[in-house]
Amino acid sequence: MSKPTSHRADATALLDDRGYTGALIRGQNPALLFEKGVRDRIIDSYYWKEQCFGLNAATLCDRASELRFIGGTSGVMGRPTPFLCLVFKLLQLVPDKEIILEYLNFAEDGGYENEERGKEEPVSDDEGPSQNGTGSRIPDLNAKGKLGEFKYLRCLAAFYIRLAWEPVEIYNTLEPLLTDYRKIKRRTKNGFQLTFVDQFIDDLLTKDRICATSLWKLPTRANLEDLELLEPRESPLQEEADASDGEADDVELLQRGERQASRDSEEGEVQGSDARSLESGEEG
Repeated sequence: MSKPTSHRADATALLDDRGYTGALIRGQNPALLFEKGVRDRIIDSYYWKEQCFGLNAATLCDRASELRFIGGTSGVMGRPTPFLCLVFKLLQLVPDKEIILEYLNFAEDGGYENEERGKEEPVSDDEGPSQNGTGSRIPDLNAKGKLGEFKYLRCLAAFYIRLAWEPVEIYNTLEPLLTDYRKIKRRTKNGFQLTFVDQFIDDLLTKDRICATSLWKLPTRANLEDLELLEPRESPLQEEADASDGEADDVELLQRGERQASRDSEEGEVQGSDARSLESGEEG
């Protein structure tokens, strides 16, 4: 079903199970990706009614830039966090993938100028544009994790990608973010805890429930590699690991040579002592 050309400000169409006519995610209403209890709490929350009313894909960035923590629900009553409300709003909007990628790598100052400059200047084979998910080859995996000025906007986009995109796209887009080591705050039922962007991304790829949301079962990377849908992942530390292995091999060869030399010297001393004892016996 085609995506509607206009957007209704309220959520009545999204919550209508029988008459829903909007964009689908994996053949179903996007709201069904959240549990009914969580949906009801979000719709009844003040943040949803006051701050999420009438948002579109552009104005949602303003709300996301104001986020100070991630999380699902908090407190005894299970009050939804602004982060979870904005994720639900994204499910209502179902933005294009290009927009989500802009959320993921958004740079407030000079980001678009740098992109235009990269188009004008010739790029060598050893260098490439550092945009996640655009299909361009990026030799330095660390470069992908250094994009995205607003870390909570990046987490918001990553959570939506985990909910709405296909497995191969999820791995190709989120795995480069494992090199983003910035600190973030996470709201729990009992308070706050410190975590990191890469830890949140790893939870999205490995866990079945996060931020009060049951995630659909994601195929393992090994299975997708066996089906030849994904290339084996190259770790950013692979070069250092290979170098350390080479040093270990050199040390082992050196130690083996020293042991062989010591054995040879011991054998030479034994043979010399035997020869001296034999000569002394003949003289006697």
